[in-house]
Amino acid sequence: MDTTLTDPLVGQLLDGRYRVESRIARGGMASVYLALDVRLDRTVAVKVMHRSLAEDPQFVRRFIGEAKSVASLSHPNIVQVFDQGTDGANVYLSMEYVPGRTLRDVLRRRGRLPAREALEMVIPVLAALGAAHQAGLIHRDVKPENVLLADDGRVKVVDFGLARAIEATNQTKTGMMIGTIGYMSPEQVTAGTADARSDVYAVGIMLFELLTGRQPYAGETPMSIAYRHVHETVPAPSSIVPGVPPQIDALVTSATSKDPAARPADATAMLVAAVEIHRTLPRTGHTGAHSAPHGGSDTGAHSGVRTGGHPTLPPSGGSSSFGTGQHALAEPESPLGQTMIQPRSELLTGPAETQRHRGRRIRPIWFVLALALVMLAGVAFTGWWFSQGRYTKVPDLVNKPITVARQEAQQAGFEVRVGEARFHDRVPKDVVLDTQPGAGAEVVKGSVLTLIPSAGPELIAVPKVEKLSLADARAKIAEAGLTPGRVSKSASDTIPRDQVIRTNPPVGKRVKKGSTVNFVVSAGLLMPDVTQMMRDQAEKLLREKGFNVQIDETSDDAPPGTVIAQDPAGGTGVAAGATVHLTVSRGPDGGFRWPWEIDPADPNQTPPAVVNVPNVMFKSVKDAVNELKAAGFKVQVRKVMGTDRVVGESPLGQQPPGTTITLWH
Repeated sequence: MDTTLTDPLVGQLLDGRYRVESRIARGGMASVYLALDVRLDRTVAVKVMHRSLAEDPQFVRRFIGEAKSVASLSHPNIVQVFDQGTDGANVYLSMEYVPGRTLRDVLRRRGRLPAREALEMVIPVLAALGAAHQAGLIHRDVKPENVLLADDGRVKVVDFGLARAIEATNQTKTGMMIGTIGYMSPEQVTAGTADARSDVYAVGIMLFELLTGRQPYAGETPMSIAYRHVHETVPAPSSIVPGVPPQIDALVTSATSKDPAARPADATAMLVAAVEIHRTLPRTGHTGAHSAPHGGSDTGAHSGVRTGGHPTLPPSGGSSSFGTGQHALAEPESPLGQTMIQPRSELLTGPAETQRHRGRRIRPIWFVLALALVMLAGVAFTGWWFSQGRYTKVPDLVNKPITVARQEAQQAGFEVRVGEARFHDRVPKDVVLDTQPGAGAEVVKGSVLTLIPSAGPELIAVPKVEKLSLADARAKIAEAGLTPGRVSKSASDTIPRDQVIRTNPPVGKRVKKGSTVNFVVSAGLLMPDVTQMMRDQAEKLLREKGFNVQIDETSDDAPPGTVIAQDPAGGTGVAAGATVHLTVSRGPDGGFRWPWEIDPADPNQTPPAVVNVPNVMFKSVKDAVNELKAAGFKVQVRKVMGTDRVVGESPLGQQPPGTTITLWH
């Protein structure tokens, strides 16, 4: 039974645009379908990610980003990405449809290839990777399964960026490693890192496989193969297939070095080396161990391939090996300058056959003339096609308001979509950052033009860091994408010493990403200044604030019970629960007497008038000051608690009018 008949996507209209005709292939990460783009009336390949990946939001975000990057690549040896989207639970890519087969199919059918032909398979792959590397993209999963050999002769590399998107998932990577471990570089195995030189390593392994018919390492488990990649050196292909040219051995050895620094810097560097080696090889389709058993009779006149690096395929229904003395016609140059693959035709080389075909030697000339006429007709048709206004250029809409850009694009005949906005520090919100396709690109009229608007600067709310240590607060601010700034200190009765009291800007305020956030850190509790306060008032106040109080008495001229010293001094930052030593006067040794009291030794002295000092404890400071002044006293106010109520008063009792009364609040 045809499995495509049971696939629920077959026959469906995906995303309102792609009518799924049949399933082409199914792999570990996605299924590929043949589909018709009903909007542009063209056949495409649609790759739909498996449900397990599509349900991972981290994968979807990375997948979309990689698809956008790959879509920007334009190279004849890279499968073009047209579109990306989601339809319900389906996450998909719309790509160029390339009918043909994979390099893996060729290896299964034919086994190892002659040295020159193996290079001709690898050269277009290196050209594709080189273009990607120059654009800052790494493939990460180069292998024969990702190299397509089109029926019309093109060589295409597919699945750029998919491995990077898979890295973002929370799913097990065992399945992926089983499929690709044979081509993983040592640094991918040990550290999970990859750069252009990792792709070079994979191409080196692939070239080894093309030359020998097998991978360099085998093992019972993926991990045993990975171990060999890390700890062993890839053998020279000639050690397995005698006759492989030494310069190709050197190329494989260089590309598969365990040290990335010893490999070619990128695919372009390896491409230059491969093309130079190809130029020096004999112009015959049977090099190395595959040499034809006809000695010198097989010359460049019957070259199996061109010098331009275009591989050949076996004839339909013919032998899967090229090493049996077969000959091939030289391939014509591609009018499009792309990599071409021509079917190989066998020639009868015996004398009798030569005589039989002598009369037909004029036919290739007529064939070439006919081909030239077809090419000229194609050029004429192309000119007519463009002259009729079928294509149009994408206008430059960057830095225009989205509403204006939409209107201009619609007037130019485009179907307009607005893509996901991107943050930008300098471009205001709702102004066009980019278009897809980009300005100047020639596209069919009526194509979809996606406008990418700016979301303005990325704003981040200052996170809550109060009561955190300064180190933890700095880390949390940096984690949020902001910059830790200056630190100042302030006493606090509620925040322990060295913890954050507040930030500037304050918590919750939205600021630009990378903005500086300053900290105010607690210097601890501020020790109240209780000197000159009466002992019972000072002791009560300090104990209420959580301090331990120790009292020493000493002789002093101050009134008995007056605090004459304290340690730590008032205004000092201290930790909660600290011990405070108070020194209290017990009066002079001869007894205390107020200055206005009568000296017993001078009975003729007249005592001044005295009045009672009003007791204003716990009254509001304002009312207490007014009451004392009304009674004829002067008032001095000192802050120890920060409250608006009086917590200390001295002196009390009777005092002459005009005496200064000290209040603490």
